[in-house]
Amino acid sequence: MVQSRTHTCGELRAADAGKTVTLCGWMENVREVGNNFAFLVLRDFYGTTQVVIETAEMMSVVKPLNKESTLSVTGTVRIREIKNKKIPTGEIEVVPSEIKVLGRCRYNELPFEINRSREADESIRLKYRYLDLRNPAVKNNIVLRCNVVSALRQAMTAEGFLEITTPILTASSPEGARDYLVPSRKHPGKFYALPQAPQQFKQLLMTSGFDKYFQIAPCFRDEDARGDRSPGEFYQLDMEMAFATQDDVFAVLERVLPPIFAKYGVYNTASAAPFRRIPFLEAMEHYGTDKPDLRIDLEVQDATDICSATAFGPFQGQSVKAVVVSGCKLARKAIDKLCAEVEVQSGGKVYWCKVDDKGQLTGGVSKFLKDSADALTEKLGLTPGCFVGFTAGKLTDAQKTAGVLRSKLGAACPDHMDPEKYEFCWIVDFPMYEIGEESGQLEFCHNPFSMPNGGLETLLKAERGEIDPLDITADQYDLVCNGVELSSGAVRNHDPEIMVKAFEMVRLGEDDVKAKFPAMYNAFCYGAPPHAGIAPGVDRMVMLLAGEDSIREIIPFPMNKNAQDVMMGSPSPVEQKQLDEVHIQIVGEKEE
Repeated sequence: MVQSRTHTCGELRAADAGKTVTLCGWMENVREVGNNFAFLVLRDFYGTTQVVIETAEMMSVVKPLNKESTLSVTGTVRIREIKNKKIPTGEIEVVPSEIKVLGRCRYNELPFEINRSREADESIRLKYRYLDLRNPAVKNNIVLRCNVVSALRQAMTAEGFLEITTPILTASSPEGARDYLVPSRKHPGKFYALPQAPQQFKQLLMTSGFDKYFQIAPCFRDEDARGDRSPGEFYQLDMEMAFATQDDVFAVLERVLPPIFAKYGVYNTASAAPFRRIPFLEAMEHYGTDKPDLRIDLEVQDATDICSATAFGPFQGQSVKAVVVSGCKLARKAIDKLCAEVEVQSGGKVYWCKVDDKGQLTGGVSKFLKDSADALTEKLGLTPGCFVGFTAGKLTDAQKTAGVLRSKLGAACPDHMDPEKYEFCWIVDFPMYEIGEESGQLEFCHNPFSMPNGGLETLLKAERGEIDPLDITADQYDLVCNGVELSSGAVRNHDPEIMVKAFEMVRLGEDDVKAKFPAMYNAFCYGAPPHAGIAPGVDRMVMLLAGEDSIREIIPFPMNKNAQDVMMGSPSPVEQKQLDEVHIQIVGEKEE
């Protein structure tokens, strides 16, 4: 049976009065106000329309139904006596001559009220996601996602990029996160891996002679959830350009993103090109993070030379950072709560004091700073009414704690943050190498495929001991918006000689490079063009545009924080026959 409708539930207006129409949708609510008289609200994807029940025949159809049953209503449009200006169809109502039940809801009680589903427990929402999505507020986020993806495709195509899909079943590769493995039926003991990103394939496309590539790429990583990261899978606007520099990549995204953010975002203002460029070390020093929220006008200041020489034990011999907030009106209780939140998030303590009306330090750790008060006042630019938050420890620890403190203070002090805009920036010049926390040895800091600034000569100087390997920076960059990292990108290391030397710095030789990245290494040996790319996260982008705090709000069918699909019951056991076909044996945990 083909069900036809003449109009949607969000379409009818006063000009349609007198027409005979057929609407289809869900019975959102029914309110009886007398014998054989009721108001029924019919909802579909497009909106709601009021249906007025005025006969015993129509009431006999509606009365036995539970809410959320699907109906076909044929009737006459008329002008409402009492109009509802809150909805587009609020001037009219439909008087039915026929009501058909298309799909009966067999449950008297729903797991939550549809229009208030966002107030329900998340586990219930995810279990009944198909009901949650009936909520217009939830549905609108998915519609936004569709519109943004469409706009991104149009913009990238207009920039001359070709949309090319890359494989989902590929080889396991050491790219930083855990792979999802797929056992091979035809090749016992061997596994495919779902791609963490199309990194190698898009670089291989550049070596194949394609000039500009993009795709809305699915990526799979077995990692824990966060507010801005969904476990399992996510999507990114993956792009790569041949014969390109960092500036070429920046120019494309600075043309593509601002119009989309201005059009679809909950805020009307977005950074205009060119976006601000901040070197990594400068970002850590001034903002305490490589993902600074530039809507906040506070900066981290260094107070090491003064504070480390005081009698206060936690400051002695440590790096000390300070965040100063002028005109701070936070009460003691609010300060203690904020400091506790910073400690939970960063693992570092916050010490504080205030400046009273006479310019004297007071409260918190002020008694330990009396001898340094004048020096601190001059260095930090303190004035009456200032709040000063201090962090201490190893340089990176003090910086990171100060970065969290800065974010918390910005959110707590409205005068120092303009929340209703999108502030983009580029973080550039990332360190090529770092000392691994577990290994204690030199390791790649970010992407091993990035070109070191200075190329081969820089690596040779480090090998000869003329420079510290930790001082080598990569031609690598991150795009940040409102404190959220949207993407990482880089000018790629396309020269096999430079690639091998870069890996030798972390104790991996040419044979290791050939074994781990055989296709890419061999392709580069056939003459590869310089190329560069980036991959902004679509999920994070839409989350920002929708003004949501959780990425699960903009994904149609998200997993929960434990990487489970509670609606479908995934992951789930499989039959022994299926395991046998792919040569897998489940081994239980060993008893102690």
